Amino acid sequence: MSNQRYSQPAITPINERPLQNVSGVLGSRLFAWIGDIIVLFILGWLIFFLLLVLGVVTFGATWLLIPIATVATGLGYAALTIGGPRQSTWGMRMAGLRVETADGGRPDGLAAAVHALLFYVAAGTVALWVLDILCGVARSDRRLGHDLLTGLVVVRA
Repeated sequence: MSNQRYSQPAITPINERPLQNVSGVLGSRLFAWIGDIIVLFILGWLIFFLLLVLGVVTFGATWLLIPIATVATGLGYAALTIGGPRQSTWGMRMAGLRVETADGGRPDGLAAAVHALLFYVAAGTVALWVLDILCGVARSDRRLGHDLLTGLVVVRA
């Protein structure tokens, strides 16, 4: 056995996060969510009606797409709006909010869709939803549980 010494690479510090304005974000997120539910309700009914009419022409084949279209509508809405240039859904725009990455960058569509998916899963179960909200109440940067898992931050626009 030789007497070689193993050297470890130098530890490089992680850049500090930019100062992001998160004052009053939790309350505004509730109003943004209500606005988004209204938008998704209207959008969902338009897609449902379109698939219903196409189902008559296709002898019911497109009716099988209705459950898939329900999920795809919510995820696509988040991916296109949060992942878009304004970085916010229509409800978030009404509430004066936008989404950034933890380092202050612009989120991509996939991160926005996963962010929405995790939120809908948490909102569908009371225990996860309460845990998700408690994360935001306990943290100084007001990031909810699904924000932490996706690396996103909701800030004042």
